Amino acid sequence: MLNSDSMSDLMQMAIQARNQAYCKYSGFAVGAALLTESGEIYTGCNIENASYSLTICAERTAFFKAISDGHKKFKAIAIAGGNLSESCPPCGACRQVMREFCEEDFEIILKDRIYTLRELLPVSFAL
Repeated sequence: MLNSDSMSDLMQMAIQARNQAYCKYSGFAVGAALLTESGEIYTGCNIENASYSLTICAERTAFFKAISDGHKKFKAIAIAGGNLSESCPPCGACRQVMREFCEEDFEIILKDRIYTLRELLPVSFAL
């Protein structure tokens, strides 16, 4: 489990990543900051497309950047989205990507609460 300073730092990085979002269709900017097991942090933002099915979430952007650099084990992710006054939980697709690469005790840090992956995806699919 991360200490409160680490969680706060990760959330600040997610908020900064949110500023890079390309969300001209929805206007809903999201940023994420992903902490690898080795201590590196990868950020991501949502990137929309006129063909909505080609849009990618901030969380998956961060994961895919980290994975493409060789990381396969992760500790936590902070997510900041929308107007920042409310929590922005990950969508189902992002939860499934988390399940592929994370243990059930992986921490998901939102504005008002920290969840484990087990709490957000209690009955998950894995091969």
